[in-house]
Amino acid sequence: MERLERVEMATPWLRVLEHAVELRIKVVPSSSRDRIAGVGGDRLRLRVTSPPVDGEANRAVLELLARSAGVPLRAATLVAGASGRSKTVRIDGESPQRIARKLPEMLGELR
Repeated sequence: MERLERVEMATPWLRVLEHAVELRIKVVPSSSRDRIAGVGGDRLRLRVTSPPVDGEANRAVLELLARSAGVPLRAATLVAGASGRSKTVRIDGESPQRIARKLPEMLGELR
């Protein structure tokens, strides 16, 4: 089994597409700092300092994920959950496999 397949199978919050990855996330707005906080159930947990007002928290989520994945902000798109804490974000890129490997590696740094 290829390493990427193992990564995707071990991370229910991550789905690798042909030219993108989709992330299932749970957001805690108005936190003390922006950060990836770990995994809770089948979602990646993010904390952002922005309040959930006028899309500020959504923008902060996209900025955090784009920065973490090493892609420009325009590559990150909110595809579901604009008004809730549970969201789905797509990150487009030439190498979704690289992005898919980078995010779980960052979680390893949290442990």
